[in-house]
Amino acid sequence: MMIRICFAVLYLLMPAVALAVQANVNLDYNPQKNTDNLIPFSAPLNSPEVRDDRTVTFRLRAPEAKSVRLAGVAVLTALGGSDRSTQFQKGDNGVWTLTVGPLEPDMYIYHFNVDGMQIADPSNTIAGFTAMPPYSQLVVHGDGPAYYDARDVPHGLVTRHVYQSGVTNGQRELYVYTPPGYDRQKSYPVLYLVGGSGDLPSNWVYDGRANFMMDNLLAEGKAVPMIIAIPNNQVIHRNHPQHAELTFDLFEQELRKHVIPLVESQYNVIKSPKGRALSGLSMGGRHTMFVGFRSLDLFGSFGVLSAGDTNCETSIATFLNDPDVNK
Repeated sequence: MMIRICFAVLYLLMPAVALAVQANVNLDYNPQKNTDNLIPFSAPLNSPEVRDDRTVTFRLRAPEAKSVRLAGVAVLTALGGSDRSTQFQKGDNGVWTLTVGPLEPDMYIYHFNVDGMQIADPSNTIAGFTAMPPYSQLVVHGDGPAYYDARDVPHGLVTRHVYQSGVTNGQRELYVYTPPGYDRQKSYPVLYLVGGSGDLPSNWVYDGRANFMMDNLLAEGKAVPMIIAIPNNQVIHRNHPQHAELTFDLFEQELRKHVIPLVESQYNVIKSPKGRALSGLSMGGRHTMFVGFRSLDLFGSFGVLSAGDTNCETSIATFLNDPDVNK
């Protein structure tokens, strides 16, 4: 009888545990919604707290601080960039609080600025670890899972490859997504996806959720099955004084000597430009422009995302005027 009672108690408790704020039990679409007034494990406070009306409350315990502000280009842009709207108010208990919104459902990067020092939110377990200091992530949920959330659909696999590079003279990593039902008897197109100045390959998976996006697109019949290869396009220190002069040649060498040969030796893919696409964000967009556009023997499709080039007619004039490109 006692065993039955224990199981009944556990059954009643399970929903509360699974749904608590930042429980990290499931891949929830609303991970920062406070349902049981529990504080995230090892955190001093509940922050951020996201409500169904899409308002958000941030909290920070800093009794000796003189000023606390919300920082981060993405979230400030969503708030309209008002300086007044980012100032926290200090309570008698030494806890600083700021409520903002409503915000559009999305994922936002943010920091706290405490007396001029930028820090990640010490109560937020959802953080990004990249090629730059860590940041916090705000997940404003909608009425259900978004296109980037894990849904109850068939999921592909993500494999991490580690290899020795003769270009950078060290061990490097490469992430590869294979679609659900990957068949070694078929040949798949490959999207080579690269990140920005502060990104690592893992960020496309853990922060960008490229694998979940592709799972959802495939389930909805909006994409063809493909492989996504995510190499590390950090090939020289980002603050090297000659970064702009060296990065493009080095990344091209890395693609030709290591990345593409590894992918094409481990996976059944289309080994021609028509089967390869290169796409990148920010610095990766510039890699796509300045490496991809001059490598038409490798790539037949391109995606340039927020590359920040305001003079493309000059910077890629050779590509734009190439008769082979404009056929």
